[in-house]
Amino acid sequence: MKLIIVGAPGAGKGTMSEELVKKYNFPHISTGDMFRDHLARKTELGLTAKGYMDRGELVPDSLTIQLVKERLTRPDCKDGYLLDGFPRNEAQAEFFMNMLEETNLGLDAVLYLDVDFDKLIKRITGRRICKECKSVYHIEFSPSKEEGICDNCGGELYQRADDTEEALKQRLTAYSAETMPVINFFEKLGYVRHVNANQSIEKVTEDMFKSLEENN
Repeated sequence: MKLIIVGAPGAGKGTMSEELVKKYNFPHISTGDMFRDHLARKTELGLTAKGYMDRGELVPDSLTIQLVKERLTRPDCKDGYLLDGFPRNEAQAEFFMNMLEETNLGLDAVLYLDVDFDKLIKRITGRRICKECKSVYHIEFSPSKEEGICDNCGGELYQRADDTEEALKQRLTAYSAETMPVINFFEKLGYVRHVNANQSIEKVTEDMFKSLEENN
């Protein structure tokens, strides 16, 4: 199975990716991991990308697609892959489809974890994390017994800076501007499988696999 997974911050991409890897036993590939791998190995692609980053510039789409191409043509991707965090914009999506044609790598589906932003904001802004043991709570859905105190170790619970409503709204605005055109691009090509991510983890997982089986 050759897949791309797309979803807003907090939509559950990490959890669903784990479920997909368990079922299909394919590599879970993120652009961040690819950059780190090439930088660690000091490859030509990695050093070129580092040059842009050191100058505070964005890595060009053409270079990012070369990194993706190099990763997807490795032997472990022969029978399948899960691509996460790419393509980030419509230009990258076009580059990607051209690359697939050149390499005959193939793509089965684009999984879109579709979530209501108001519900997402409620889900994320209510999240609290223990400073000591990193246990995760939610002030409404899974609160600690004593407000602000971890049940497991007695540590202090806090809200991450990224989890505030203002920060989250900024991230969602940026996501909509960049990623929605990507979803529309793949929608026109017939690749998108909509998954209702407003539900419980169990139901989202069930619906996700059902959508893949029905369209495979």
